[in-house]
Amino acid sequence: MSVRSESSPRSLSGARHRATRPATFASRSSGAERRRRRHRRTQLVIQLVLGLLVFVGLFPFLFMLITSFKTNQQYYESWWLPTLPLHVENYARAWNQIQPYFVTSITVAAISILGSLALCTIAAFVFARYAFVGRKVLFGLVAALLMVPGIASLIPMFVLMRDLGLLNTRIVLAIPHIVGGAVLGTLLLKTFVEQIPQELFDAARVDGAGGPRMFVSIMLPLSLPVVGTIALVTVIGVWNDFFWPLLTVTENHLRTVSAGLQFFQTQNATEYGPLFAGYAIASIPLLLLFVFLSKYFLAGLQGGLPGAGTR
Repeated sequence: MSVRSESSPRSLSGARHRATRPATFASRSSGAERRRRRHRRTQLVIQLVLGLLVFVGLFPFLFMLITSFKTNQQYYESWWLPTLPLHVENYARAWNQIQPYFVTSITVAAISILGSLALCTIAAFVFARYAFVGRKVLFGLVAALLMVPGIASLIPMFVLMRDLGLLNTRIVLAIPHIVGGAVLGTLLLKTFVEQIPQELFDAARVDGAGGPRMFVSIMLPLSLPVVGTIALVTVIGVWNDFFWPLLTVTENHLRTVSAGLQFFQTQNATEYGPLFAGYAIASIPLLLLFVFLSKYFLAGLQGGLPGAGTR
């Protein structure tokens, strides 16, 4: 008696499943490998694009440094490549030329910072913590000043300064920066002060503190990041201002750094080496300020304390 054995449908399907499993695994692994390669290519493209943008952004500074060590002859022969020998004496000439102008720039920056902070801190505290008739309208008018371009107010401001007899003074150099810093500072500080819990001011009022005491003991200490941001923006504006000092000041000892560097540009020739060396020296204070105060600057723009968002 012979017994005939036949494979069941379940065993046949299991065999076919086991046979196709390696192929499915191989296709999945190859798909994952393709995705990894595509991700690496995407990251490489992103890095190249970012590197190109960084190079384009830093190229003016590199060009400034390269040119600051050249003579006019070296500049005309190869204006974008470094050349030997390096003329370090360009920095000595530039420093001797712009050293008196640093005093004026620092003085104007200090006056501008004190004036703008005195105005914007008080105005922001009043707008944020006191309710009075026309508060929103008045604040809207202050905010509208940001939409007025500086060139539109140039001639009226010059006429006003002339009529007041303030031309050829240091205060005339600081007035535009005081006004501009006060407007921007009022907007930033008002938004920040409104985020301070009202309970702090209520508790201080219960303890007998008045408006000036709350301003000095609560508002100012908590607003230091924003105050530092306003001061840094004001310093940058003073240091980079060129046209206003050139228009309102004719005496040499009252010129700022940006205007004083134009002495290397005469009607007959321009000394490019000392000129760019002076630009490099003039940029050092701003570079140091931003390097050491960048976290406070960013914290002030975000309306918080330095490192508040990091653990």
